[in-house]
Amino acid sequence: MNMDQIKFGTDGWRAIIADTYTVENVRRVAQGTALWMQQKQMKSIVIGHDCRFGGKLFVDEAVKVFAANKIRCHYALGFVSTPMVSLGVLHCKADMGVVITASHNPPDYNGFKLKSSYGGPTIPADIAEIEKLIPSTKVSVEEPGDSNQLVHQIDLEEIYYQHVISNFNLKIIQEKTSVAYDAMYGAGQRIMNRLFPNLKSFHSEWNPGFQNTAPEPITKNLGEIIQFLQKKPNQYTAIATDGDADRICMLDPMGNMVDSHQILLLLVHYLAGHKKMRGKIVVSFSVTNKLKKLADYYGLELVVTQIGFKYIAEYMIKEDVLVAGEESGGLAIKGHIPERDGVWIGLTILEFMGITGKSISELIAEVYQITGAFAYDRLDLHLNENKMQEIKEKLNSQTIQKWGKFDVINFENLDGQKYYFNDDAWLMFRASGTEPVLRIYAQSETMDGVKEIHAAARELLGC
Repeated sequence: MNMDQIKFGTDGWRAIIADTYTVENVRRVAQGTALWMQQKQMKSIVIGHDCRFGGKLFVDEAVKVFAANKIRCHYALGFVSTPMVSLGVLHCKADMGVVITASHNPPDYNGFKLKSSYGGPTIPADIAEIEKLIPSTKVSVEEPGDSNQLVHQIDLEEIYYQHVISNFNLKIIQEKTSVAYDAMYGAGQRIMNRLFPNLKSFHSEWNPGFQNTAPEPITKNLGEIIQFLQKKPNQYTAIATDGDADRICMLDPMGNMVDSHQILLLLVHYLAGHKKMRGKIVVSFSVTNKLKKLADYYGLELVVTQIGFKYIAEYMIKEDVLVAGEESGGLAIKGHIPERDGVWIGLTILEFMGITGKSISELIAEVYQITGAFAYDRLDLHLNENKMQEIKEKLNSQTIQKWGKFDVINFENLDGQKYYFNDDAWLMFRASGTEPVLRIYAQSETMDGVKEIHAAARELLGC
């Protein structure tokens, strides 16, 4: 019997557990991956899972499929982050990596991410080839007689820890900064508690239900740590990472959000301005246009890609990239792997603070002297299929010239619809590639301005 076609979204295949995300379908995706690896004469893979429900079960099933196809498997000891798997691919000199994770999606989802030999997301062209090889029928698996020689356990967390020790001035970070951390019940919990013995941590235990909150580091999901910071003002700088710890946000000592746009600006300011490093800045379509101002200030080229870190990774593996990232908190820098890494980026900002003796708020103020201040927010609207289709048709059929009182001065549609207004303000729409959600992004000089833009967008579209 033929089964449903499986398609990869912006960051892997994701689906609801026990609906489409089943043992049978995980076997099918693993088989398609194994067939593609055989075609390319690839022989080894690193595989791990995060803290989601059924992670070990799904890894075990995928390992059986890979071993049956004579592919050597290095599987992780316990739960691990996505960057740990990507780094493990490099460490083991493996051909591919697989992470069983749905990243920041709600707890009823799981997923299947693919990594390549360079230690980053598999490029879209390769994913398209793998999709075509996924069987349309059930995959029967019999463990080969030599499975013991093909399957090996590996401590990816220890490999990652040693990599951190070799690349950061942990002493100055630990001495000069006080850190609070929200693991969001995700895979960053063990490594962060290991790196910071005095860490004030939140949600750093195993809870595959994520307390019924999607493990996405955005304001509405971080109420507990925000309240803590507000009750103890000017004492801590906070970090939050998502379910597989490849995305990050930070919070200043007053509990105010430091989002990915601001972190990207800080990374450029640190690496180019203070460390005098060079390279391209590569960001996705939904990132602030203030980054162009900072790139120009330091004489760096800015490249804008479609949304999805796999498009950014294509640049990182071929060209000299200094800083890269997405609006959604997936950021990467030169000298590590071509991969998003929330823990690594957090350590970089903390090191910047420690070396300069400045707070994160003071460093942001320095950047704003160059780029000008701004506010940003994103609305995620869960719409029914009919309403989503109606909005898509309206946005695709015309270039709207006015949103409420805001006149459009420029329009781009690289990946979604982005309308530019005066004073560096903009509005953008994009349907999620992994959830039934319409995302509405906006930037203005103030948060009140952002709210005005959002209100104008919802009124015109009737949502």
